[in-house]
Amino acid sequence: MRPSGPRTRRQRVLLAELEELFLAEGFVSFTLDDLAAKLRCSKTTLYALAPSKEQLAAKVVAHFFKGAAERIEEQVADLDDAATAVRTYLAGVSAELDRASAAFMADVAAFEPARAVYAFNSEAAARRIRQFIADGVGQGVFRDSHADAIAEMAGILVESIQSGVVGSKARTTDAEAFEALAELLLNGLRGGLPG
Repeated sequence: MRPSGPRTRRQRVLLAELEELFLAEGFVSFTLDDLAAKLRCSKTTLYALAPSKEQLAAKVVAHFFKGAAERIEEQVADLDDAATAVRTYLAGVSAELDRASAAFMADVAAFEPARAVYAFNSEAAARRIRQFIADGVGQGVFRDSHADAIAEMAGILVESIQSGVVGSKARTTDAEAFEALAELLLNGLRGGLPG
């Protein structure tokens, strides 16, 4: 059974419930029977969301990251000051990732389709940070010296956080790593500028 058309209210509720369950407990170890029992629905109902457990997991992970990106963008939408935008954006990323358990993040890293979704969103975050840095230089709130290099390094750090390198070497969560990135960027970009 292939899902098509807009989701029903029940499907939207199930997707939200699956997201909360996955964020709390991960998803790799669950079977469709487990999920149906936990959500008190039939496997047919789950198949209406996606034709397999793997596709369901990918859909739920994508739903989480899409929702997170939308919520973060809402937080920065009306901000004119680039420094505030960087701080708010990275605090938003940190807060969203803080909702995710270690089990969820491990499952995302272990499941290629989910890892690809996270990588796609990390690339988008890196692009946003580069734009905020360029805006900040234009506004005079960030120094121009090495701003392009800093923007590129920020992109590399975002990729290193997403790939698990920072977390494993620094023994930190992705949420904590994004908080640290905000501090690093703002302190580095404002060096030599007042305020």
